[in-house]
Amino acid sequence: MVKLGIVQTSSCKTNKEGILRISKILKNLGQKETDIVCLPEQWLKQNEIVSLDDEFSDFKKIAKDYSMTIIPGAFYESVKNTKTIVSPIIGPEGEIIGKQEKIHPFDYEREIIKPGNEAKIFNTACKFGVIICYDMVFPNVANTLVKKGAQVLFSPSRIVRRGITPWQMYVQVRALENRIPILAANVENQRFGGNSIIIDLKENNKIVTTKMSKIQGECGITKEFNLVKYEKSRKTRFSDAKKFQ
Repeated sequence: MVKLGIVQTSSCKTNKEGILRISKILKNLGQKETDIVCLPEQWLKQNEIVSLDDEFSDFKKIAKDYSMTIIPGAFYESVKNTKTIVSPIIGPEGEIIGKQEKIHPFDYEREIIKPGNEAKIFNTACKFGVIICYDMVFPNVANTLVKKGAQVLFSPSRIVRRGITPWQMYVQVRALENRIPILAANVENQRFGGNSIIIDLKENNKIVTTKMSKIQGECGITKEFNLVKYEKSRKTRFSDAKKFQ
């Protein structure tokens, strides 16, 4: 069994203020023995992070103190005049163990960032993949992660209010397609619509359906999963896939 969680954030005046506020929520989730927790995309005031290690030093300490993996969101990162959107992964020993790049830039992002070209697997309390916001629209991203061995998917997102309904549909469909739970975190403020969700699956007489948990306001939730129970259904689902032209 693993305990997995998400945090929904609201607006903050400065990065320091936002990180201080969210640190309290992360500590609370740590006290509940949460193994992995995910935050939204671009929830900080200054979305371009100069130094991931320096900016998230508080989160790194919390991760180490509670042996918890923290996905602190996804942010602009510039390296040698190349700008990307990355989601850093803070491992349970308090160090950044890797990054997932956004593969499909959305709208104006196409003009300013370099797309990622690899869907990566991370392995701490379980094997997981990270789908950054608009990447959820594309079936191949989730499917590639699952075929590489992901047992659960996390999605740092920043979805405007008018996009909440289709976003939640995409997340549910990806979970159904791949027979895998998905935890998707969003920002909630005047522009962005919150409604962060945890999608679990249930099966009754060979029919698989989704079970959705939503949150409102700035808070965090955690849910316990037995990830082994999805493996048989996933194996059957993929064995039914046929190659065709």
